Amino acid sequence: MKQEFEFLSELCDFLYPPNSYYGQFQPEYVVFHANLQEFQERVSYICDLQTGDKICPEAADKQIHVLWKQ
Repeated sequence: MKQEFEFLSELCDFLYPPNSYYGQFQPEYVVFHANLQEFQERVSYICDLQTGDKICPEAADKQIHVLWKQ
């Protein structure tokens, strides 16, 4: 069980590498940084889907636009 947990932990670190926050520590800055990281991750997935011909470029553009509005 412990080996499985370690594998999943290493896998998560590989898929979602930790990105430290180096700016001035204020709660709103940290929240913005976290939201920006999530936006980047989701845009990356959308781009990968479009590159792999799973979605068309127009759908990818629309999904990214919706994410930006959120």
